[in-house]
Amino acid sequence: MAKILMIVSAADTLVLADGTTHPTGYWAEEVAASHKVLVEAGHQVDIATPAGARPTVDPVSLDERGGVRAADGAEFRSYLDSIAASLDAPLDLGAVKATDYDALYLPGGHAPMADLADNPVLGALLTEADQRGRTIAALCHGVAALLSATDDAGTFLFAGRGLTGFTNDEERQGGLGDATPWLVEDRLIEGGAHFRAGEPWSDTVVVDGNLITGQNPQSSVTTAKEVLAALRSA
Repeated sequence: MAKILMIVSAADTLVLADGTTHPTGYWAEEVAASHKVLVEAGHQVDIATPAGARPTVDPVSLDERGGVRAADGAEFRSYLDSIAASLDAPLDLGAVKATDYDALYLPGGHAPMADLADNPVLGALLTEADQRGRTIAALCHGVAALLSATDDAGTFLFAGRGLTGFTNDEERQGGLGDATPWLVEDRLIEGGAHFRAGEPWSDTVVVDGNLITGQNPQSSVTTAKEVLAALRSA
């Protein structure tokens, strides 16, 4: 049995480009579907958030406003309810150690843009995990959290690495559009990553060594399965 740390944003608002605040949270499918794949394979999944704060699910991710069918939304809600004990009392991100885990998993929703993309505690954790060859997986807007990992000179830890995430096209088609404070794809490219975009809303996953990234919610299950494959080969 491997130990996996799922790092979930605790933000419930995001400041938009015009300075107004927008309600947000983690994306239901990305947490629920990923968690289910990992635990059904027999692994332990711990959940951590900044300061151990209780995370908020983005309500849009549970209904048609987020392009989610009613039956799927009900399934995600039911699964999240089944792991409520872990979500209601997550570990404090600042108290966990990379050495205690075989993999780190970062689901999205717009919330990681608010409290994980520039989080020095997370940056240090990711840096140590990468140095030790631990599997690092990030999904959709969760890939924005990778931006927290920079050295003293500001160099992005994953510069030169192949990855994907929520694309500019997807943000414009079904995300926040022009209201978004910044675009995940652009910021990762600016950091020196080799961003690989699949077709909008396609199940696209990129594996580059110990780094596994998924493009969007539709990539949740495949991303988690790639983590399982990495753990088997470790």
